[in-house]
Amino acid sequence: MSYRSSWMTEELEAFRDQFRRFLAKDLAPRAETWRRQKLVDRAAWLALGEMGALLPSVSEAYGGLGASFAYEASVIEDVESIVPELSTGIVAHGAITASYLLKFGSEEQKRRWLPKMVTGEMIGAIGMTEPGTGSDLQSIRTTAIRRGKTYVINGQKTFISNGQAADLIVLAARTGEAGAKGISLIAVEATDCKGFRRGRNLDKIGMHASDTSELFFEDAVVPAENLLGTSEGQGFAQLMQQLPLERLAIAIAAVVSMERSIRLTVDYTRERKAFGKPLLEFQNTAFKLAERKTEAFIARVFLDWCVERMIAGDLDTVTASMAKWWCTDKQVETADECLQLHGGYGYMQEYAISRAFIDARIQKIYGGTNEIMKLLIARSL
Repeated sequence: MSYRSSWMTEELEAFRDQFRRFLAKDLAPRAETWRRQKLVDRAAWLALGEMGALLPSVSEAYGGLGASFAYEASVIEDVESIVPELSTGIVAHGAITASYLLKFGSEEQKRRWLPKMVTGEMIGAIGMTEPGTGSDLQSIRTTAIRRGKTYVINGQKTFISNGQAADLIVLAARTGEAGAKGISLIAVEATDCKGFRRGRNLDKIGMHASDTSELFFEDAVVPAENLLGTSEGQGFAQLMQQLPLERLAIAIAAVVSMERSIRLTVDYTRERKAFGKPLLEFQNTAFKLAERKTEAFIARVFLDWCVERMIAGDLDTVTASMAKWWCTDKQVETADECLQLHGGYGYMQEYAISRAFIDARIQKIYGGTNEIMKLLIARSL
């Protein structure tokens, strides 16, 4: 069965052909090194930038390709399919961090930061989660107090993707009263920020190539001109506007991971024999994979519809929440079942299915837990 995503074009296919070859030849062989060091090296970021794969939808005025979200979606797909070790970092850099600059940054801010993010010279991160505050963003405690032409920031963030490598951090901080109305987004240029320091590169059970960090702000001084938006207190609304994009990006990675797990398992069960015949010829194996292929195809069609909506600019919060929770739930279920079909070899880290299994689990947590997704959907009933 041949299927082509509705948002695909000949121009995009040509870009993807070149990009896939680059990923397979230049970056995939380095993935094991990244997993060991828990960090993707700078050279990879610069190479991705040179390929036009970082922030392709950014206007040509800021160094991007001026393409539609279809290019962003295709980059996420191809990275997840060929070098999944890069997936989380690229999403955090582009679909998340850069999207706030594009949507809410001033012209001066965009010209200052976006061109270097496009080339990979500057790596982005979003600073939302705190040790005591995950999905409940209204309760963040990190403060940013205005003093003349600067903000003085105090607080701590944790579980920050790209935290070790980030040069620019879009930080959610409290500039005013308790609750949502007191939150603002402030861009922190980490390299030269006095009072800012990075904590541990956290030891996760999966996503080993993705650096995930604690960040500390102790009377950190940031220029007041780094505030995103026209005034303080807009941060929570800004976060709510952009979270559907983040959740769609997570869903894209989830669907591709499902498809990849199935592909790996079909190949393995064709070759692996038991009782004199390939595993794929056993009815249980064939039925399990038939079920998973069906669910992956349903997820793919729904995902493509969501991508269409994002390209058109009308993907709503409820639909994005549906895509995030359902696709990531199915991703985890698929990875688990495909690992089972690998038998004992599936538990060995040298097999790609084992890494797909351990990497999948975080998808149900970050970007808003799947329980929160269901709550958002339920409010629409």
